Amino acid sequence: MSIVLPMSIFALAASITPGPVNLVCLSTGIRRSIPQGLVFVTGATLGFVVLFLGIGFGLNSLLTSLPGFERWLNWAAIGFLLFLSYRLARDDGGIPDDARHESSGFVTGALMQWLNPKAWLASIAGIGAYTNGGDASLVWLFAALYLPICWLSLSCWVYAGAFLRHLVRRPAILRGINRTLAALLAASCSLFLLD
Repeated sequence: MSIVLPMSIFALAASITPGPVNLVCLSTGIRRSIPQGLVFVTGATLGFVVLFLGIGFGLNSLLTSLPGFERWLNWAAIGFLLFLSYRLARDDGGIPDDARHESSGFVTGALMQWLNPKAWLASIAGIGAYTNGGDASLVWLFAALYLPICWLSLSCWVYAGAFLRHLVRRPAILRGINRTLAALLAASCSLFLLD
């Protein structure tokens, strides 16, 4: 199938490039154990694939048929991203020895994708570009390709965070990184405010 390669390249580009979920994966890799990070990644991946399938099978029609839905979605996304930014900025920079508490888990990952503007845009653009008007077999194929590509891409961010963890043992350094990531996450909200 000649469509598999372009779909895969699109999925990789959309999944591995920086965005709100990627920043949280990086922070989770720094602050938590790799298995906890991969739980978040699994939630984010499955949340994205369900969103992608929903858009592929008509969820995007809500954007045009329900008055104000797109604006509500924008404000919900901004609120959620600002909340995550706040939590990240307030982090004390200490890496717990027992990293089981307060982890960004499966549900947070899945929910974050539904409130992630990058996920909505990537889904709408991918469906529009590669599925011939929402052809069901192509939507399923694209989702099947997205599943491992998205999981592996987000996992790379967790592993990058785990690598950085060894370099940022001092709380002051980690606080600086967390605040930088928080600022970037908050700045991603400006895309909606400028819209």
